[in-house]
Amino acid sequence: VTRERVRQIEAKALRKLRHPMRRHHLRDFY
Repeated sequence: VTRERVRQIEAKALRKLRHPMRRHHLRDFY
Protein backbone atom coordinates (compact mmCIF):
# COMPACT_ATOMS: atom_id res chain seq x y z
CA VAL A 1 0.00 0.00 0.00
CA THR A 2 1.56 3.29 -1.09
CA ARG A 3 1.54 6.38 1.05
CA GLU A 4 -0.72 8.12 -1.47
CA ARG A 5 -3.25 5.31 -1.17
CA VAL A 6 -3.28 5.64 2.61
CA ARG A 7 -3.81 9.37 2.27
CA GLN A 8 -6.75 8.77 -0.05
CA ILE A 9 -8.34 6.37 2.43
CA GLU A 10 -7.84 8.86 5.24
CA ALA A 11 -9.44 11.62 3.19
CA LYS A 12 -12.42 9.38 2.50
CA ALA A 13 -12.78 8.58 6.19
CA LEU A 14 -12.63 12.26 7.10
CA ARG A 15 -15.29 13.05 4.51
CA LYS A 16 -17.53 10.34 5.94
CA LEU A 17 -17.13 11.81 9.43
CA ARG A 18 -17.94 15.30 8.15
CA HIS A 19 -20.97 14.11 6.18
CA PRO A 20 -22.51 11.19 8.07
CA MET A 21 -24.11 8.49 5.95
CA ARG A 22 -27.26 9.03 8.01
CA ARG A 23 -27.85 12.37 6.27
CA HIS A 24 -27.25 10.82 2.85
CA HIS A 25 -29.69 8.03 3.66
CA LEU A 26 -32.37 10.51 4.65
CA ARG A 27 -31.91 12.40 1.39
CA ASP A 28 -32.29 9.14 -0.54
CA PHE A 29 -35.31 8.20 1.53
CA TYR A 30 -37.30 11.33 0.73
